[in-house]
Amino acid sequence: MKAIIAALVAGCICGGVVAAFAAEQTLSQKGKAFSQNAMTVKKGDTLVFQNDDDVVHNVMSSAPGSEFNLGAQQPGSKVSQVFSKSGELLVICAIHPRMKLTLTVVD
Repeated sequence: MKAIIAALVAGCICGGVVAAFAAEQTLSQKGKAFSQNAMTVKKGDTLVFQNDDDVVHNVMSSAPGSEFNLGAQQPGSKVSQVFSKSGELLVICAIHPRMKLTLTVVD
């Protein structure tokens, strides 16, 4: 840990570039709905889909270049997805078609 801190400090003092750390955000699913209808994440961030519902969900997107399918997500479980391409995509539940999220991924 000390080595990491020293490297970060050295990078700042010497004018070096220090990479930004990716963030993690959580989105809940409850009542057969996402906790938000729209949200923004940065490219490289992780979005955790947390099933706080009492039914199975299947979170997915078919947006070109950002396709993913997290499969059957049991109640109480968490599944993560990293977004590496900027743009806007529609995220849905393949089981409950009314569950929709507009996700914007920014640089």
